[in-house]
Amino acid sequence: MHPKHSPLHPRLHRFFPSRSPPPLLGRVVPAAPPASQRLTWLSADMNGVTSSSLFPLQRCKTVHLVRHGQGIHNVKGEKDFRAYLSPELFDAPLTPLGWDQVDNLRKHIRACGLYKKIQLVITSPLLRTMQTAVGVFGGDSYTDGVNVPALMVENVGNSSRPAISSLNCPPFIAVESCREHLIENDEDILWKADVRETNEEVAARGVKFLNWLWTRKENEIVVVSHSGLLYHTLKMFGSDCHPIVKEEISKHLANCELRSMVLVDRSMLGSDSCYSNYPGKIPSGLHLPSDVADDKHPEKGNIN
Repeated sequence: MHPKHSPLHPRLHRFFPSRSPPPLLGRVVPAAPPASQRLTWLSADMNGVTSSSLFPLQRCKTVHLVRHGQGIHNVKGEKDFRAYLSPELFDAPLTPLGWDQVDNLRKHIRACGLYKKIQLVITSPLLRTMQTAVGVFGGDSYTDGVNVPALMVENVGNSSRPAISSLNCPPFIAVESCREHLIENDEDILWKADVRETNEEVAARGVKFLNWLWTRKENEIVVVSHSGLLYHTLKMFGSDCHPIVKEEISKHLANCELRSMVLVDRSMLGSDSCYSNYPGKIPSGLHLPSDVADDKHPEKGNIN
């Protein structure tokens, strides 16, 4: 368990960012290339001529977006959309099917090696997202002789699930600004059963949340959130891309879907240097580039 985060018991400890997020200044693109390259395919014009953009590694973060597994509200909301406004379903837990989805995603991230790369898991503070986050990215179930704090106690949300340990898993924080529709002011969070944020307000909050990620030092981050927040936020990105790429960015996420993106800092939101950059000239010596030499001595022709 990360020393700066207390054991998440009996449910995840809520964490509120201490800094207000900056305005929209970044870019989100699908995480297709290897992290070592960060060569991001961004756009193609309508004539089919592809173009790419190159960004410094320290200006990129990989963000793995996850929608929670199926919740009780999804089942009832499918039959009657008004159920989504029900106070009883506001903090709905996962269904048994939702837990099956969680188990399958857990297997996937271990099989593909993603689990070993994750440096931080950020989750909405609602029950269904916390259950999903811990179920997928948490430690193993308790066995005899294991004496570590519980990340999630047994039977949370009447799930009949065993406790999950904090052993050998990334740190977790719960962040209010990545949760489902809410009403917010500078002093408190106010929720009313029959009133929700507009889609535009949700999108603006989601963009601020993504920009807030640049205040974090971690470069491989999981965000477990909700369909509405993710969909309306991602729709704000990709307008400078080919329509197919924009669709890859902004389409709705299925329950327990994981979508990996590269978050690009184009406006100096982050400040860390790249760990793999090397300054050169060690030891120092003559280093005039050939193209500069050509400009200074055109009479000598091309020098390679």
